Amino acid sequence: MDKDEWQKKGAGHRQRLREKLRRQGAEAFSDDETLEILLNFGTPRGDCKDSARALLARFGSLAQVLEAPAAELQKVSGVGPKNSLAIQFVHGLARRYLSQRLRGRQYVKSSLEVADYLIHSMRDLRIERLTVIYLDASHGIIDSEIVAEGTLTSNTIYPREIIKKALAQHAAALIIAHNHPSGNSAPSAADRHLTRNLFLALSFVGISLLDHFIVAGSGRPFSFADNGIMAEIKEECARLDETTGGRI
Repeated sequence: MDKDEWQKKGAGHRQRLREKLRRQGAEAFSDDETLEILLNFGTPRGDCKDSARALLARFGSLAQVLEAPAAELQKVSGVGPKNSLAIQFVHGLARRYLSQRLRGRQYVKSSLEVADYLIHSMRDLRIERLTVIYLDASHGIIDSEIVAEGTLTSNTIYPREIIKKALAQHAAALIIAHNHPSGNSAPSAADRHLTRNLFLALSFVGISLLDHFIVAGSGRPFSFADNGIMAEIKEECARLDETTGGRI
């Protein structure tokens, strides 16, 4: 096949993908077709099919490709700076969309969307990050932000900084979430200790800590509230308050 025939074949394939997108939407695309479309933004006249498949083979899933650093993406044959920029831009755009979609919504009515946002933004991170979701007095979602990253323990998270940020947002309640890069969503003793310390510190300024989510992989995040741990912490802090006469 000469160069002209190769280019015509590639152009026909790209046109078929565009027609499929127009008729059926992105949901109808396989992971390799999705990546092929993204790569074509950076190489509009190239054949990106093999590169898309190579990315999936190297990183294991579409989600992991989207989370990969640009330098790692560019180690795959056919993926250059423009291709990797397109992939990272789309991932960042999706994260921003999911975050902004939550604002103004009632948490109790949108808990599944909160879980979707946390899964998308945290599931494939290689380091731990702590995200805070700020809520108003009626548990409407004000905003969310990453407040810490690295090894998250009660020794590395400073409650006063989170309180400062919460007060600046005029928040009446918080939800916190962090990821386990290991893929195991079970809370550790350090996770429980951190949650207790934050719950106690926030209570001093009249801010409620409603839940702590642990994100690990694509499964539903582990919820401290759903598993009764928040209730246990609340009872423990109430007993401590009674024992000290309110001088904790």
